[in-house]
Parts: sequence; C-alpha cells; structure tokens
Amino acid sequence: MALYLRPSPAVMGHHLNLEVLRRHGSRLLQLLDLARAEVSVVLLDDAEMAAYNEQYRKKKGPTNVLAFPVEHEAGAVLPEAELGDILVSVDTARREATAEGVSLHHRITRLVIHGLLHLIGYDHERSEDEALHMWDFEQQLEERLYTSRRTNMPYLSINVDHVATIRQARGGVEPDPVQAAGICELAGADGIVVHLREDRRHIQDRDVRLLRQTVKTKLNLEMATTAEIIDIAVEIVPDLVTLVPEKRKELTTEGGLDVVENAKKVTKAIAKLRKAGIPVSVFIDPDATQIQAALDAGAAFVELHTGRYCEARTEVEVDEQFRLIEQSAELAQEAGLRVNAGHGLDYRNVGPIADLPAIEELSIGHAVISRAVLVGLDRAVREMLAVVRGM
Repeated sequence: MALYLRPSPAVMGHHLNLEVLRRHGSRLLQLLDLARAEVSVVLLDDAEMAAYNEQYRKKKGPTNVLAFPVEHEAGAVLPEAELGDILVSVDTARREATAEGVSLHHRITRLVIHGLLHLIGYDHERSEDEALHMWDFEQQLEERLYTSRRTNMPYLSINVDHVATIRQARGGVEPDPVQAAGICELAGADGIVVHLREDRRHIQDRDVRLLRQTVKTKLNLEMATTAEIIDIAVEIVPDLVTLVPEKRKELTTEGGLDVVENAKKVTKAIAKLRKAGIPVSVFIDPDATQIQAALDAGAAFVELHTGRYCEARTEVEVDEQFRLIEQSAELAQEAGLRVNAGHGLDYRNVGPIADLPAIEELSIGHAVISRAVLVGLDRAVREMLAVVRGM
C-alpha cells in the first residue's frame, strides 16, 4: 500500500518535484499510523477542479482541495484499507502559496494533510469545535513532518581557499591548495571550490590552472563579475562558475549578490560564460526577488547564502532563518533552477540544511580546514561527509 501521486498534464508546467511530494505524503501516512494504507493524490488545474466541484458539490469555480473517502463497513478506517482520493488544484495552491509567502510544495503538502484528515473522518463543517480540533491536528502533523529526519543525500564540495590563505601569510609555497584538493577528493569530497578574488589575497591564477588539470570530481570557480576574472574562467572552463559579490575590505563574503541591482552586469557575465559552455550559479540571499532575478539573468543554479542561519543565536532566530532557506530552496527549484547552499556551515549546524530535499550540493570550507588543523584534512573531510549524509 502507498500514496500514489497522479499529476494532470495540465499542471506539469509548474515544475513540480513529485519525489518530494511523494516523500511528504508517505511520511504523513506513517505519522497517522496508516503506512500500509492506499491513497491517491490527483494534481489538477483550476478548470479541472472546477468541473469536479460542480459535478460533486454543485458549486461554481475551483476549490483548493477535495477529498473523496472510500466508505468502509460501519465507517471503520482500517490501517491496510484504501482510504480514497484527494484532489488538489495546483493553480489555486500557487496563488495561496504566494499570498502566504511559502513555496508551492509547502502549500500542496498542507492541502494533502487537510485532505487526509477528511479521508479518515474529520469534517470541519460539522461543528466549530471539530473545525478547531482539525486545525490543531493539521498544525501538529505539519510540525512533525518538517522536524522529522529526511533522507536527502546532497553532494559535498570543499572550499580550499583557507589553505591558500595560510600559504600567503608567509609568502611561500606551502601549504599547497592543489595538494589539499587532492586529499579532499581522496577522502570522498564530490567537488572542489576556490574563489579567485580580484585582489588575489589567497587563491592565485596558477592555482586555478593547476586545479583545472588535476581535479577529478568537479571544479567550482567562485568569482566576481569582473572582465579580467571572466576571461580567466572562459580560458580554463571550470565545471561550474559561481558569481559572488566582492568587497576589498571584507574578511569573507558578507552576503549574497544583489542580482536585482546588478541585473545588466550579471546577465552579460552569464551570457559570456554560457557561450563558453560553462554553467553558472549565482550566490544569493534566500529571497524570492533575487531568485527570480537570477532566473531572468540566465543562471542555471543558485547557491543560497546560509550565513544568517549559521549566525543566529536564539532558537526562534535559527528556526526563522532555516524556514526561509527551506522555502527559498523550494521556490528556486519550482522555477526550474538547481539549488546549492553554503557559507558558515559547520559540523553542528549543517544537518538540517543537508536534509532539505531541494538542495543538491553544499559548499563548506572554513569549518573543514579549521578541523583539519587538529585532526588532519582527510579525517576532517570524512567527518563532514558523515554529518552531511547522516551516517
């Protein structure tokens, strides 16, 4: 028995992540002790939903969700029974998601929760008390769903900039970030990240060229939208370029790139890089406006800035920043962008971010290099991989 997801062809333009919705639905059945039950969730557009609404409820226009329970003997709902069908209008759900400031997947999941409760006998139209009880139960289920351990397995790329920072402090040749990158790959890292800054404070041109020749996994070159650095990227052709903001006096990147304010420059840079066959990611704050601007500029990826989440000190602030990243990741994915995340992540705070289904890859540097000072780089990378992958 299981939850079956049946999208209408009319809703496929919404960039739905059906696997995420299936996982949410299956987890909800487990939370209701109905893991062996059978439920069908049908995703429709407004016109299709309006037809069902008129046929079965004699009402005009679409509604957000309809539930059609299967009647069992004496009204009993058995753990192994077929529960019925839930119909969700994706068009209506998107409008509601926009009004609430949440992702489409988040809103659809909430409507599935509502529909499931109808299938097992709840009815908010019977009385005010039952409506309140149903609302409270929906809230509890949603909270348990989003606080339960997920099974996402994101890739892990290691940023070796800080190895070069130590080298540059003495002006010598050691430690070598190219050698460090090789150790990271042997330890299981899925990629290497370096930031070639305009002021060359750590990574040097020679490092990038050697890394392009030696990295066996994936080389992600972080860079500002300056003509000189763009030309270097076009010359060496990394596997991915991530456009980031850059200030001369900052110790590290302080926030996401403001794509809205720099739309013309970013669009031009992306066009040149794409012409050279280089996919482009844009490092942005978790903000719907910046996500849309990155999409409009031609980016294939966004990397969500996790700095504010990592710097939050109270439980309320941490949860607020986490929810913002979660919703932004889903919004970006719904828009057709691939989603990475990074900045400030460490062994203590990375777990919840790694669990987000929309996030494909994490970029982590400072925490791993700091740990490597104490236990060695190979072990530091393996320990981070264990945390990221929940091993």
